[in-house]
Amino acid sequence: MAETYENARGPTPSIPIVASVPSVPPVPCADPLGDPFLRTRFAVPARPATFLRRQRLVQHLDQALGTPLTLVNGAAGAGKTLLAADWADGLRPPVAWLTVEVGDRRPGVFWAYVLEALRACGASASDVVGAPADATGVDHKLLAALAAELNDRDRPVVLVLDEYDRVTAPEVAEQLDFVLRHAGRGLRLVLVTRTEPLLPLHRYRAAGELTEIRAAELAFTPEEAVVLLELHGLSLPVHAAGALVDRTRGWAAGLRLSALAALESADPELYLKEFEADRSTVADFLLAEVLKGQPEETQGLLLRVSVLERFCPDLANALTLRTDAGPILAGLHRDNAFVEHLGHSWYQLHPLFGEILRAHLRERLPGLEPELHLRAARWLRRCGFLPETLAHGAAAGDWNLAAGALVDDLAIGQFFTGLRSGDLAELFSHMGSEARSPATGLVHAARDLSRYDVDRGLTRLRHVKEHLADAAPDAAPESAAVRLSCALLEALAARLTGCPSQAERAAEAADELRHEVPAHLLDSHPELTALLLTHLGSARLWAGRFEDARAALTMAAGAPGGASTALPREDSMEHLALLDYLNGWPGRAERKVLAAVSEAERVGLPQPSGSGIGKLVLAAVAVDRHELGRAQALLDETARLLSGTRDPVMAAGRALATARLLLVKGRARAAVEAADPAVSAAVASPWAAGNEALVASAAHLAEGRPDEAAEVLQGVSADQPACAVEAAAIHVAAGRTGAAMDLLDSIRTGGPAGPAVTVRAALVRARAAEGAGDTATARRLVAQALLDARRERLRRPFLDAGAWIRPLLATAPLHELAAGWLTPGPPRHGGQPRPESIPPPLVAVELSGRERDVLERLARMMSTEEIAADLYVSVNTVKTHLKSVYRKLAVNRRGDAVRRARDLRLL
Repeated sequence: MAETYENARGPTPSIPIVASVPSVPPVPCADPLGDPFLRTRFAVPARPATFLRRQRLVQHLDQALGTPLTLVNGAAGAGKTLLAADWADGLRPPVAWLTVEVGDRRPGVFWAYVLEALRACGASASDVVGAPADATGVDHKLLAALAAELNDRDRPVVLVLDEYDRVTAPEVAEQLDFVLRHAGRGLRLVLVTRTEPLLPLHRYRAAGELTEIRAAELAFTPEEAVVLLELHGLSLPVHAAGALVDRTRGWAAGLRLSALAALESADPELYLKEFEADRSTVADFLLAEVLKGQPEETQGLLLRVSVLERFCPDLANALTLRTDAGPILAGLHRDNAFVEHLGHSWYQLHPLFGEILRAHLRERLPGLEPELHLRAARWLRRCGFLPETLAHGAAAGDWNLAAGALVDDLAIGQFFTGLRSGDLAELFSHMGSEARSPATGLVHAARDLSRYDVDRGLTRLRHVKEHLADAAPDAAPESAAVRLSCALLEALAARLTGCPSQAERAAEAADELRHEVPAHLLDSHPELTALLLTHLGSARLWAGRFEDARAALTMAAGAPGGASTALPREDSMEHLALLDYLNGWPGRAERKVLAAVSEAERVGLPQPSGSGIGKLVLAAVAVDRHELGRAQALLDETARLLSGTRDPVMAAGRALATARLLLVKGRARAAVEAADPAVSAAVASPWAAGNEALVASAAHLAEGRPDEAAEVLQGVSADQPACAVEAAAIHVAAGRTGAAMDLLDSIRTGGPAGPAVTVRAALVRARAAEGAGDTATARRLVAQALLDARRERLRRPFLDAGAWIRPLLATAPLHELAAGWLTPGPPRHGGQPRPESIPPPLVAVELSGRERDVLERLARMMSTEEIAADLYVSVNTVKTHLKSVYRKLAVNRRGDAVRRARDLRLL
């Protein structure tokens, strides 16, 4: 090649030596060491048939023509060289390519090859510049001559230095910077490297003279991965390619090597989903290119930190029992050695690299992995990283450590918050019965209670309490955290067994223990207090102590803590909604449920969340409004939520709503069966028993047995106003007007009675007045009932009243009060009478901007596909918004959503 080049230039003439004219050495055919130039190093690498040209990267690299310096920086196999080669091949000459080798660390050798690369592409580097004669150094005059010659060019030369990371001599970097600065517009330098070059990049960056393409941009997107795999003969959907991209971080070599291996599999898609990284060509590549090229101490560090999801120098030192992790990790990250910097001195391994290192650790250092997990768990516990402490404690098999960390941190409530509940249950599912510390006993109990295995949970709690009672008085405070956690679980058990006295004792014990627990722990875990108050309020509600229940539940609903208390706050709000319903305030109850759902969605709780009580309340309200289809749909939704639960309040709420709906449908016997909550409880619930009695009485009455109906009502207490007025209505229907009036007169309320109470009470008195011939009083009472019911759309009391009320409703004043919501409204401009409509109450519903967009298009009768096209989003996105809209509006169909939104003035 050198001979061909000289022939093209023509023979070198013989020039006599004159003292005033310096001699110019001939252009050499070899480097300063005397070795011939390797022409393959000047050749632009060929691209394989499976190479994918990514236009976004090519366009970015085009900016190199406008900046003196360009950096393509990424890990081994990131696709740097092929990208630069593809781009360089598309440029007009002159483009000089040089693949750097280890020997180029010597300045003379490096510059000899640079000059030859320039000559090889026709960019001269004339005889005036000369060539280095010494491998270890370069005359400054040569560099100045080269810079001056490049600066004089009309068109710049593009010089690509591939694998520049092999140049480690600082003097080479200084010389390159000198030439680049003084070459002006005559040189465009492109460095393709795994490591950060020693050039002063900050100066070029500040001056806007640097083009950078780094690892994040080199990573393949899922869409690009699909095309790349197709070039390898594999067809993969975008979601599957996306999973592969996540696992490889879009690493080009990982994708290509995985594709090649998948071609040999009977099921390529399954292989790409489940391939074992440590047994693949990917492992061979990473071990050869990254691990084995590192010093022994660096290899040891990488193998040991592979058991960690993330690590900092101090944690790495704890695992390696060394003190030099800081500079090693910084160097690995700087060298793109598959160590990713997370910020604030924290790092993580590339996922595939981590998998391979873990397998290599088990092979090279068998038996060490549990010890590494244990060291990590102890360090993480000291530093307050609870989730990672639990994970590594479990991986080490040290359940006393893991459970102790959870309990000591007051975090046992996280079993019940919906955020980490599933993860904790899964993590501790491997804990055997051999772990017998109080903390492990509490964790076992928490898992049991979270699955409603109350009997086993109570047994475990009893063992924990016996252990605490046997402890010596001067023994370590089996810590206040243990006792406080125990109190929380006892409160939950009391709720699930319907035992308010036990709940009260647990709450009192918790109040005393708070002073023994560090304040910062209570502040860090507000869910513990919120859960305690919710369980206490639920137990009080079951016992019929409504005002006491409201006090505890209101405090829980107002708990701080954001997402950590979202579930107990939602639960307490739904209990408050049930209280409102039982006190005769259906509108308030509905508003509380919808507000609870909106808040749960806002903080990102998995849906559906909550206990299900809210939907039961909405179903009961829907029955009162005679929205029977909606009531049935809501009950159907709760069926799967309540499977397996032993919560008596939820069971009673379902019994109440289901029985009322069946009665309305005329299925009296089925209603009687459904009215029994079918739960065992320590104490009876007056409102649950009252509802059961009302249903049984109504069934007797419907089947023509008024005496039996009246007898069943003997158990209904006047302390439950909603039950009492319904009982009074059954009495008067059975012809026992005196008993009805006595019951109404004995009703005691803790505050203003709700419309569900006042409406039914007015109708009972109106029926008694009508029966006594006092039609004027009856009309007045019915008018009062219509006014109270209209805002709440309470239709059932009038539909249940019987035939006696129809003549009254037909009279002019009453007909006007009932028109449009209870009876059909007047026809429009002489048209057909309007069908009966059932507008919902005005409740506060918050829709996001995008949900409103979807709702508005829904009202215009657009299909899901049309809405997606109009909003430039996917069909699945539209469906997600629709589900959220339906949930917030408490409907199940498009038409209902539009009607309800109009009634709420959302459209």
